[in-house]
Order: sequence, then structure tokens, then C-alpha cells
Amino acid sequence: MMHGPLATAMLLVAITAVAADVRTETPVLLEYRFHTGERLGMQVAHRALTETTMNGTTQSVETMTDSTKTWHVVAVDDEGRATLEQSVDDVTMSSRTSDRGSLRWSSDDEGDPPPGYESVRGSLGVPLARLVIDRSGRVRERRDLRPCPPSSTGDLVVVPLPEEPVAPGAEWTIPEEIVVEVPNGPRRAVRTRLRYRLETVADGIATIRVDTTVLTPVDDPRLEARLLERIWDGVIRFDIEEGRVASRRTAIDRRVVGFGGPQSSVRYKASLEERLVDTDREGDR
Repeated sequence: MMHGPLATAMLLVAITAVAADVRTETPVLLEYRFHTGERLGMQVAHRALTETTMNGTTQSVETMTDSTKTWHVVAVDDEGRATLEQSVDDVTMSSRTSDRGSLRWSSDDEGDPPPGYESVRGSLGVPLARLVIDRSGRVRERRDLRPCPPSSTGDLVVVPLPEEPVAPGAEWTIPEEIVVEVPNGPRRAVRTRLRYRLETVADGIATIRVDTTVLTPVDDPRLEARLLERIWDGVIRFDIEEGRVASRRTAIDRRVVGFGGPQSSVRYKASLEERLVDTDREGDR
């Protein structure tokens, strides 16, 4: 048996390691806890690469977007339903194509935006959408205040949560329906399912893994190509005490063959990282 200072030091190291990563296997209640007047600042980084091959020729388009989003908690009722407004404070956008070179624009730049980015400046610093969500993150109402494309991975603050306490290993699913436009064809409704799994609860953070499954049979490569950016997997970190998502990472890397003939293919590779960087409450000012 080991005695003396060395044994004591090893015991202290073991105790410190356990204390630094306090995990629990008991059920926990995951719910949102917003406060009227709060402003949640989030940094968002999106990267995407699309490679399209037709008749032996491959073209690539790479885009990079970094932005700061703000969610303003307009009101919270007695049942915990929160009314939120989303805005974008600043953005830096760049693109690179295999045949046209690179283009970059930041909202901090002086002068007019380059072609393709003209409408972005007018969308900064103003409410873009208003949502009413319950404690479990279900969207009860949504109204777009300005035209803006929907996120293929949803909104950070409204990740759906189970209504009852859950322990690590628990799963819950959310059905979705995606309307896809096929070139030279009718619109198609495709049913998907988001599956969430609570992986761990440690130091007050719930780590949740999510993946997407397509339920509707898809036998048209053109339709499959349009679905590429909607089939994503990711990891979410939820702050249990604060009652909000602390960060989220999602990723996609898929390829479809034959969407434009036997010699055609398209690959879509993308990543999205979002993290909460600031919480401002009216009472703190």
C-alpha cells in the first residue's frame, strides 16, 4: 500500500478530477427560463462548400458567413411563454467560386455593398422575426417581420425539449415537413424526423445529440439534391440553471449522383457553429 506525500498528492488529483466534471444520472428537467427585457447575443459561423459536376466538369462554390445575432425577450407570460424578436447586428460574408474568384463584404465596410449583398445592410439592427415559444421550446406563433430565408437547422433559442424530466440516454423525436421545389417539376412535401438524445449531464450542462432521418421515400435525385442542406446532425449544449442553449454545432457532408443525368453529381459540405456570448438584462443596466 502506498503511503506518505505521494499517496496524498495522488488522492488530491483524483478528487479534483471528479469535482471538475460532476456528472449525474438522475432525471433533470430541461426548460427555458427567459426574462422580460433580456437580450441574448450570439456569434454564428457558417461555412459551406458545394461541388457540382456535369459531363466531367466540376465547379465549386465556397461561402463563409460570420455574424452576431440578438434575441430580444419582449415579454414572458405567467405560464412561461416567451415572445422573442430576432435581429442581426453585424455580418461578414465572403464567397469563392472556381470560375469567378473571391468576393468579401463586411457590414463595417464603408461604401455600397457589392452585387448580391445590396439588401443585407437594410436588414441589420432591425427585428426580422417574432416568435412565441413555451417552456419546452415549441413554437406557438411565428411572424416574419422582414423577408429572410429560413435556417436549414432551425433557430438556436428554440431547440425543442422534452416536457418531463429525463436522464442521460433518453430520446425524443420531433416530426417535420419540408416543402421542396424540384426544377421543372411540382413542389414535394417531404416528411423528416429529428431525433434528440440526452448524452450527458455534467457541471450543469446537458449535452444533447441530434440527427435527421428522411421518412418519405425519395427516388428522384433532383429531389434528393434539394434536400442536402436540410439533413444535418449536431451537438447542443444546454445550460440547465440559466434555461437556455449555450452552444450548438451542426455538420453536413453528403453527395447525390444523377440529379442532372448519369454523369452528374453534387456534394454539399457545411458546418454551423453558434454560441451564446452575452446576456443583457434590463435590471443589470
